[in-house]
Amino acid sequence: MPPALRFGTRKTAVAGCLLAAALAAWAAPPGFSTSLSPVLVGQYVSRFGQAAQERLLGWQGYLKARRTEAQPEREPALLAAVNRHFNRARFLSDNEHWGVEDYWATPAEFVASDGGDCEDYSIAKYFALKELGVPIARLRITYVKSSRLSQAHIMLTYYATPQSEPLILDNLDDEVRPASQRPDLVPVYSFNDEDVLIAGRGRTGAPGQIRLWRELTARLEREART
Repeated sequence: MPPALRFGTRKTAVAGCLLAAALAAWAAPPGFSTSLSPVLVGQYVSRFGQAAQERLLGWQGYLKARRTEAQPEREPALLAAVNRHFNRARFLSDNEHWGVEDYWATPAEFVASDGGDCEDYSIAKYFALKELGVPIARLRITYVKSSRLSQAHIMLTYYATPQSEPLILDNLDDEVRPASQRPDLVPVYSFNDEDVLIAGRGRTGAPGQIRLWRELTARLEREART
């Protein structure tokens, strides 16, 4: 693997049933399809049109159907399927889509609106794989410089072990490829729920230091309470 691609490596009976369902919904991890509520779906239908409901329920059904595949020996196939699934969404710049220079959408916003840019694909894939049981230690949202695009770019990377060559899940490519096959990428930093790694420096920090991640996390928590 080229040195430039050593991405940093590294958690009454009816009333009782209704209460249990409400508690389960409240406990759903933010960003997961299981945190969808009818109220949240309704809000996104109001924002993005009736088709948003079909997309959101389709997202939920897709992940539910794949939960049996979340086993270590099946993870490569699962990565490929999730990468292709989310890559079907439209690519839209933040200015075009949200009217701002930089915006990190929640998975529900990305799915409901059927579009986003590179970080939105990466975030949706990250939370989908977490929901399917892939340990977050294997997943990193990675910020790179792309010679192919002549600009900054974000994609998801996967490490089977801390020492493994990462696999790249990129909205520009439906195939999941090892980093050695992507010489166009020069890593800058990567992060997950646990830490931030700066390429080539070995420094770590907390993901909360990334402003857009903090804002995303706050919106995820509001969604989970809706």
